[in-house]
Amino acid sequence: MNIAELFPTLRNLSRAEKLQVMQFLVQELADEEALSLQPGATYHVWSAFNSHDAAVKLAVLLEEDR
Repeated sequence: MNIAELFPTLRNLSRAEKLQVMQFLVQELADEEALSLQPGATYHVWSAFNSHDAAVKLAVLLEEDR
């Protein structure tokens, strides 16, 4: 069944059934996201901590706002 055939079937579902389908799809997407993260792997995340350039920009913006 392709997606074009699926839409009419989804429209005929009750509200409760549509919510169940939504919960299923959200869980499927969450599971796929979890697969992209590897246990024990190191991932770099940017932070403004110790970012002096960011502090200067924020100070300038705050001064301009006065």
